[in-house]
Amino acid sequence: MERSAARNSAKKHVSDRDWKHRCRMLTSIDDIRSLRFWKAVAAECLGSLFLILVGCGSCVDWDTENKVVRVSLCFGLAYATMIWTFYHVSGGHINPSITFAHFVTRRVSLARTVLYIVAQMIGALIGAGILKGLTPSTRGGAATALHPEVTSGQGFGVELFITFFVVLTYFATYDKKRKDLSGSFPLTLGLAIAASHLFAYSYTGASLNTARSFGAAAMDGEWSDHWIYWLGPFIGATLGGLVYDNAFALNASFEKARAFLLASEYEHDSYPAKKTTIKIIQEEVEEVNTTPDKPALDSA
Repeated sequence: MERSAARNSAKKHVSDRDWKHRCRMLTSIDDIRSLRFWKAVAAECLGSLFLILVGCGSCVDWDTENKVVRVSLCFGLAYATMIWTFYHVSGGHINPSITFAHFVTRRVSLARTVLYIVAQMIGALIGAGILKGLTPSTRGGAATALHPEVTSGQGFGVELFITFFVVLTYFATYDKKRKDLSGSFPLTLGLAIAASHLFAYSYTGASLNTARSFGAAAMDGEWSDHWIYWLGPFIGATLGGLVYDNAFALNASFEKARAFLLASEYEHDSYPAKKTTIKIIQEEVEEVNTTPDKPALDSA
């Protein structure tokens, strides 16, 4: 009886400790108490401000010729620049979709996720407000909108897949265990964003970023089909993060996926990378002269 009671007490203690750990992981009190955390929140706000100011500024109708190329390059370069500037401070999310993908894959706490997204939204509102104040009212706004021939369902699909593509690229480039490629992480992501705009700008305005659509819509008063720019990017980001982390990451494994779903303590970088071994089989091939010898000619 005493042993049974001791075992039950030990199980209860482990269960309580597990619950406390999960609660701590979600709320992350240590994050909120850290000055570095609030610097990161400020960096996300400022990065979002400049992204919307510069990126959406390229959407203003000064010249409609080559507008898609101009907007694509401007957003791609602006993203790359902001990531380069603030990566060491906050991770350079500058996008609620990327932040949400980090939360779904258990890389950041709930507290950090919520405050990052709030900061990104505030930065987008301020950036869009500054842009509106600097732009003549006759030149129109920068709100994302569907092409008249594109249905809301099609627009949702476009936003989902371009965000899936960008977040998959983000996680693949961010993978610290990869040694096969080297280069600029910000530039790689900027190119992915530019490519997404080249494809999707004529369809939906190529939001990829809920804060971008929210800030511009609030300033322009354009809320038609606005749900697309929330639901599409968040679902696409979730798919991109989960697919790469559990299927294509260098340390992807069944044990890692199981721990991701069940373990209270989970650190994605703690799982070793799998080494790819290529075996080269050498075979000895005998050269056979298939040409028959010419018969000797009889002398006359």
